[in-house]
Amino acid sequence: MTDVLIVAGGQGNPPSQNTLELLGAARRLADATQGRVKAAVLESAPTPLTAGLFGYGADQVFRAEHPLLNGYQGDVYVAALSQIAAQAAPQVILLADDSCGKEVAPRLAHRLNAGLVTEVLAVEGDGPAVLFRRQMYGGRTIATLAAQRFPVVATVKPRTMAPASELAGRTGEEIAVALTLEASLVRTKVVQKVAEEVRGVKLENARVVVSGGRGLKGPEPFKQLEELAQILRGAVGASRAATDAGWVPASWQVGQTGKTVSPDLYIAVGISGATQHLAGMTGSKTIVAINTDPDAPIFKVAHLGIVGDYKAILPKLLEKCRDLTQG
Repeated sequence: MTDVLIVAGGQGNPPSQNTLELLGAARRLADATQGRVKAAVLESAPTPLTAGLFGYGADQVFRAEHPLLNGYQGDVYVAALSQIAAQAAPQVILLADDSCGKEVAPRLAHRLNAGLVTEVLAVEGDGPAVLFRRQMYGGRTIATLAAQRFPVVATVKPRTMAPASELAGRTGEEIAVALTLEASLVRTKVVQKVAEEVRGVKLENARVVVSGGRGLKGPEPFKQLEELAQILRGAVGASRAATDAGWVPASWQVGQTGKTVSPDLYIAVGISGATQHLAGMTGSKTIVAINTDPDAPIFKVAHLGIVGDYKAILPKLLEKCRDLTQG
């Protein structure tokens, strides 16, 4: 029997997309091993989140309320989750592989003397064994890791697992956790919050992503990518080289140190295919690459490759897409 604890994010009902994906993964693993799905909710005041978690598959919700949970603080979250884990006693703890999860997971694993698996693409139960699948070598291969002991803390890459479906009328057990948190855990102060500027579809939610890289040689060609993305009702992404050069915002970066996307269609223009970029987009269903270098690594993962200058190819692609959408 494998009990799975997910760390819920957000405060609304229905839960956030990341939380729904964690619930889906946890429910499938628990069902395969006759276990239970448990959810940890960290909040400074009551929210509608708990009810939503039951409706999407949680059997138990461990709700911890404390004034120090008003805003994210890594030290506070690690302390709170270690106390919840001691009470919930799960075999597997799942967090989203976002900025918070990347910080909390290794520290929580150390605190619990637990195993750690990061950037997980799939979690499966195989009899008494729990298997984790993750990319290796920049997405060139998929490794299967078996838990040797429990508990195991794992981060799940967003947009890689099927989200949980709602079950109307479903209820569960809510358990209040009395936290012991010291004010000294708060070592940083939030001076300012700046909302990320989003134009149109959010990059990580887009069904079509058009990305540009170093091969565009400047910011101007990204206007064509934006037009193409708009026609296809998608979003624009970029390689690290393009964002580091200041051509486009850092929030557009796709890759290991940027965002992970799994669209139906990924169009890579002027992107060679560095391993850190491939790690963020190889989950795409269809990959189209446009590059002048026939030996570029991007062609090894592309379903359709076009060897040529984007300056000659993009205008024709834009014209054809306009005709198709207007016709």
